[in-house]
Amino acid sequence: MYLPSFSLNGKTALVTGAGRGIGRAIAIGFAEAGADVVLVSRTQADMEEVAGHIRELGRTAFIHEADVTNKSHVESIFSELDSQQVSVDILINNAGTNIRSKALDVSDEEWDTIMNTNLRSAFWFSQKAGERMKKNGGGKILTISSVAGHVALRTGVVYASTKAAIIQMTKNLALEWGQFGINVNSIGPWYFKTPLTEKLLADQEYLNDILAVTPQKRVGELPDLVGPAVFLASEASNYVNGQTLFVDGGMTIQGF
Repeated sequence: MYLPSFSLNGKTALVTGAGRGIGRAIAIGFAEAGADVVLVSRTQADMEEVAGHIRELGRTAFIHEADVTNKSHVESIFSELDSQQVSVDILINNAGTNIRSKALDVSDEEWDTIMNTNLRSAFWFSQKAGERMKKNGGGKILTISSVAGHVALRTGVVYASTKAAIIQMTKNLALEWGQFGINVNSIGPWYFKTPLTEKLLADQEYLNDILAVTPQKRVGELPDLVGPAVFLASEASNYVNGQTLFVDGGMTIQGF
């Protein structure tokens, strides 16, 4: 068979920020593709709702209520999975946040909150998962970056800095871990319809600005993102490493 499989049967995926938006969609999409899913979020009720969908699909859902910016919480998750003999074959670093302050107004607290949530936690989870994947002969790590890590946007300097760092971290981890059968990639979304973007997209002037620089003239729907994520988590992407796939309706391809 020349076409690699897109199936995730027999795999277990850990998804951070799994209670809402992109994380929720990926978690359910992976279950549809055959994976069991470890859900990580700060909100138990949200995870219970997602877990219900996953179990209806005949897959197993594990729930871990945790603060991804707390290293002891991260360590506890992996220790508990080890004790249950649950391997992490796929890691999705999705947890993220933003505070849209202008550069001159950014406080130390805002800097730390965004950096710790978006970047530091992604490295901690990658480090813990990578250690286990190395012992197990391989795995897939996928981190959600953003077009803001590639082009300058009005999303704010701190957010953009974390997303650019994710792109470079992806390259370096891929370089270091590729020899162990670990594929490390990232996805860079443009605007997608999620609870976090609902208010922004309700502003018609703001939406018009977005559509003006998007060749497909629409914002993303969550299924548009789940497909690429399944690809990068499956055997179909076994020779893709250190890359950032921009899922952006063509936004990043433009010049003047």
